[in-house]
Amino acid sequence: MGKKLILNVLYTIGIFFCVVFGYTFGFEHPHYDYLACVVIIGGVLIYLKIRLMKEVRDMQKKP
Repeated sequence: MGKKLILNVLYTIGIFFCVVFGYTFGFEHPHYDYLACVVIIGGVLIYLKIRLMKEVRDMQKKP
């Protein structure tokens, strides 16, 4: 369970960095190719985080 908690924290940090880099490279500087990469990576991290949260919720429901 501790590994899943650390993984959740890492996903959250990764999503935060994607938002920061997306704003910096996508809107302050017109690098739309970097923005596309950040959006894809952020989407994958969000998907993995949702899967992890569902897995933890299912583990807690089972006695």
